[in-house]
Amino acid sequence: MALRSVSILATAVLVAVAAALVFRGAILGTGPVSISLQAAGIALMLWARITFGLRSFHYAANTTQGGLVTRGPYRYIRNPIYAAAWLVIWTGVAVHWSPINAMLGAVVAAMLIVRIACEEQLLRATYPEYADYARKTARLVPFVI
Repeated sequence: MALRSVSILATAVLVAVAAALVFRGAILGTGPVSISLQAAGIALMLWARITFGLRSFHYAANTTQGGLVTRGPYRYIRNPIYAAAWLVIWTGVAVHWSPINAMLGAVVAAMLIVRIACEEQLLRATYPEYADYARKTARLVPFVI
């Protein structure tokens, strides 16, 4: 299956599973800690979207005009939007813990990993400087992975 098709499939599954978590009432934090974590995730996502500009949302992995973005949150994390989604969703799953919610959270995590793999493959092929950027910048958690 082509990289673009894999990416589109991962996005569709991700959206469907996130919707299932919403319908199960398992997405929103309920106390000050969980709400703060989710607010931090939303703030990170907004910072990344603003930094990247209007070209930042695609349902399929692809590169856009304008060069590799390495400023703002991208200075610390290669995938800040996915890191933010991970934080928001897993905070909700942790607050509303159940085997089903954990399974749905694991599917979300897997689909985010698929999206990251697809996009990073394209970025490596498109931007020669991406390999150096990837060596210096964490994939999802600053200073960790």
